[in-house]
Amino acid sequence: MKSDKSIAIILSILSAMFFSATFVGNRLISVEGGHWIWSTSLRFFWMIPILLILVGFRNNIRPVFEEIKKKPLQWIIWSSVGFGICNALLTFSVAYAPSWLVAGTWQVTIIAGMLMSPFINKTSYKETFSAKTLFFSLIILIGVCFMQINQAKNISISEILIYIVPILLSAFSYPLGNRMMMKVTDGKLNSVQRTLGMTIASLPFLILLSIYGASVGELPTENQIYQTLLVAICAGIIATVLFFMATDRVRKDEKALASVEAVQSSEVMFALIGEIVILGIALPDNYSIFGMGLIILGMALHSLKK
Repeated sequence: MKSDKSIAIILSILSAMFFSATFVGNRLISVEGGHWIWSTSLRFFWMIPILLILVGFRNNIRPVFEEIKKKPLQWIIWSSVGFGICNALLTFSVAYAPSWLVAGTWQVTIIAGMLMSPFINKTSYKETFSAKTLFFSLIILIGVCFMQINQAKNISISEILIYIVPILLSAFSYPLGNRMMMKVTDGKLNSVQRTLGMTIASLPFLILLSIYGASVGELPTENQIYQTLLVAICAGIIATVLFFMATDRVRKDEKALASVEAVQSSEVMFALIGEIVILGIALPDNYSIFGMGLIILGMALHSLKK
């Protein structure tokens, strides 16, 4: 189990590196005038043909549809929560704040996963809420608060809430959708198959979102179409598959699962580096750097604890 946890944590860190493309890519699209609705929907529309090729290459498409047919409503609900709603809220937030700040705030998802775990898997309550796990997660949460200090001094409370509330909702949506789908599939599909199934099952939500975008006169820009393809490959395919591989490997060990989710906090560093390189932003203030340090410390403690 120790080796499984170590491998899962490495996979989760690699996933975080690619997943940071969501924050940086969507921020770039937003700066260039692209609407958040199309940053969300186009990403998943691009993912479907790519995933069909990947899964079809090994003749593994049929089991995906067989599993969806067994519990279609659960697939649609939890896929829409974990993929559609989660990413719609994130892309909306990136339009109002730097990608590294959104990535840092989104690390509340670590605590969100633990808070929801007893309700999803009632037998794991004592395992999930160990004193160490909660303490290490609290360090990460304090780090997130420090990252908001300078932002709070420069903008109004209402402006802060515009991006923080959607991020917090997204932070709960992702682990909820992922954990519920792990429960629904129960290891019957591999990571790529589950990613394909959840992408397909989230289509009703994404189509409705696109129809709304078109109805209010918002259409995707040419650059946005190509940029969402890159985000789809990096964050939608590579990052998601790596993360599912990590969580599937330790799905029966709640403590290890919490650690795997915790190391996703490395996204904030990858997002910061990406925004400095691609968008040429200035280094964040001392409060934010200290907050990032706490997030990384909490992540390290999570990954090292037994």
